[in-house]
Amino acid sequence: MPGIIVKDGEDFESAYRKFKRQVDRNLIVVEVRKRRFFEPKSEIRKKEKIATRKKLLRKLWMLRRYEAKL
Repeated sequence: MPGIIVKDGEDFESAYRKFKRQVDRNLIVVEVRKRRFFEPKSEIRKKEKIATRKKLLRKLWMLRRYEAKL
C-alpha cells in the first residue's frame, strides 16, 4: 500500500505529487479497474481494439521475420 511521510515545511502539492507517483508506480489504478465488477461498453471496445492491434502487429512482425530468413 503506498504511503508517504510528509516532512516539516513540505507543501501539500509536492506531497500529493509524491503520492500520485507512488500510486502510478504500484499500478493501483490499473488493478482497481481490472477488479471492478461492471465494465462499460466503451472500455470493452477499447480493450478489444487494443488486443486486435497487438495481434495484427504480432502477425506482421512474424511475417517480416520469416521473409528476412528467405
